[in-house]
Amino acid sequence: MKRREFIVASASAAVAWPLAARAQQPAMPVIGFLDAASAAERTDYMAAFRQGLFQAGYVDGQNVAFEYRWAEGRYDRLPELAADLVRRPLSVIVTPGTTAAAQAAKAATATIPIVFGVGGDPVQLGLVASLNRPGGNATGVNFFTTDLVAKRMELFRELVPGAKRVAVLVNPTDHSNDSALRDVETAAIGQQVLTFEAATGREIDAAFAGLAREKVDALFVSGGTFFSTRRVQLAVLAARYAVPASYSQRNFVEAGGLMSYGTPLADVWRQVGLYTARILKGAKPADLPVMQPTKFELAINLNTARALRFDVPPMLLARADEVIE
Repeated sequence: MKRREFIVASASAAVAWPLAARAQQPAMPVIGFLDAASAAERTDYMAAFRQGLFQAGYVDGQNVAFEYRWAEGRYDRLPELAADLVRRPLSVIVTPGTTAAAQAAKAATATIPIVFGVGGDPVQLGLVASLNRPGGNATGVNFFTTDLVAKRMELFRELVPGAKRVAVLVNPTDHSNDSALRDVETAAIGQQVLTFEAATGREIDAAFAGLAREKVDALFVSGGTFFSTRRVQLAVLAARYAVPASYSQRNFVEAGGLMSYGTPLADVWRQVGLYTARILKGAKPADLPVMQPTKFELAINLNTARALRFDVPPMLLARADEVIE
């Protein structure tokens, strides 16, 4: 072989070998992401989720990829979006913030691993067989939105001790809070409970008009992604109608709401990221216990309290994890 031909042949082999080697390497794992909100609404929480992945060695675009499906507040689209996801070559499906998304994913596949974040009881919701041994293709974090109803009512009663007529705002399309109304009624000792439903922005406006007609003394807003995406609207209307309101998460208070009590959701999304990484490394959802947070936070907006002419009891103020003024 002539020297020039040898050099060309060697160069060709050098190019061909890495191509063949790359062809034999496993494909980059893909995370299917399903949520009822929009990407813009979840920016901060997505940062927490990615932090969890990063702690376990995964970086978006480097050694893991995403397939996103956002319902943009349309809960009715979740089954369709979940069905579309399971037709993709996915390593895991993640639903960190919406119970309805977790249920849609669970209904769409019994084989692809699912990591969820839900506020209700995962066993009652049909997502797992038990908390310690999920037993199927799903596991995740239970952040206790519904289980904290009694504690929220207790704290709310301290803030508004004279409230006799308490309104509860629920989203009829979000079944994760089906038990919330019963829990409020149980916790509302000596108080009358009135129920208002809203699943759209217009229905929230109509609900507040109803609150005014009924002359309620306080408002208890149930948890869920829909109300979280409408938290500014809720805070503005609560101020306009001068009704003190209790919410499930701190971001409501940051938007002008009066008081909240619940699990820090950024922690939940980070833990979902960590669990997702464990699945990517070969763990099975059936063997990963559902995590339950031990940290809860009370937030109070003093500016809103002053606008409503409420004096926050010093003992309640001292227990608050965050005070906005």
